[in-house]
Amino acid sequence: MTNFYNNKIFLAPMAGVTDLAFRTLCREYGADLVVSEMISSRGLHYKDKKTNDLLKTNDIEAPLIVQLFGNEPEVMAEAAKILEDSGVKYLDINMGCPAPKIVKNGDGCSLMRNEVLAGSIAESVVRAVKIPISVKFRAGWDKDSINAVSFAKTMENAGVSCVTVHGRTKDQFYSGNADYNIIKQVREAVSIPVIANGDVTDGNSAKKILEETGCSSLMVGRGSLGNPFIFKEIKTTFEGNSTTCIPLSEKRKALLRHIELMEEYKPEHIGVPEMRKHFAWYLKGIPHSGKYKLEAFSAKTYNEMKNLTKAIFLKK
Repeated sequence: MTNFYNNKIFLAPMAGVTDLAFRTLCREYGADLVVSEMISSRGLHYKDKKTNDLLKTNDIEAPLIVQLFGNEPEVMAEAAKILEDSGVKYLDINMGCPAPKIVKNGDGCSLMRNEVLAGSIAESVVRAVKIPISVKFRAGWDKDSINAVSFAKTMENAGVSCVTVHGRTKDQFYSGNADYNIIKQVREAVSIPVIANGDVTDGNSAKKILEETGCSSLMVGRGSLGNPFIFKEIKTTFEGNSTTCIPLSEKRKALLRHIELMEEYKPEHIGVPEMRKHFAWYLKGIPHSGKYKLEAFSAKTYNEMKNLTKAIFLKK
């Protein structure tokens, strides 16, 4: 089953971003596998409706990898079993999120400061289900506690099938550069697959991260924002072909498709406000984007967003 994680290009889980609409779009543009937004183990335990809404999926993105977070071994195991029973085929545990609201509760990257608890969580989840379990974490908590290698060994000993390593510490958040040497050290220290993550923004950087880490798979996070084309670009680069700038007509097509998917899966009062940030990302690098962003942020309906998209890109 570990072969499942090899030679793949993944869409990283990103809270408030990788919903069903965006995951579907990225799959259509070539992502091999996509990961859900973070799902709260406590939310599943208490049958929270918003948590269940995050689990919506479709045939296009199958098999969806669901990411779970929490810091209580028994609750995490229970949640994993709930997900398995609902039909989830692959599960990832978040031990790398640096967001203050996550780490202050002892979740996400906070677990890297307690390898014993982290190992107990991973082992409890592995024992509770039959589906493969992966774990995503960072280089460490800060520059004085880089423990990705020992942490990876703990995860391997707990029985997980794969790990994903983001080459930054919690303190770095998303600043500075990802340390590919740390990812390489992890890859050399464990026998399970290691997915490399950090600073993949185009085909050349994707090639670089695999060459420098020795990994066979990579994960794309922020490089996909307003840029679902990155997955196609990476594959084109890997095939030895040069890539060109994405034509505005393709950006127009993708943005319209994104709006249509959002319209399909979310009511207008929820989807339109969420779509505004995506709109801004698509406009990056386009002249007069500030003016267009203001117009997008005042839009209240999907049709307004569609009409604005057509107007902007037909002017170019």
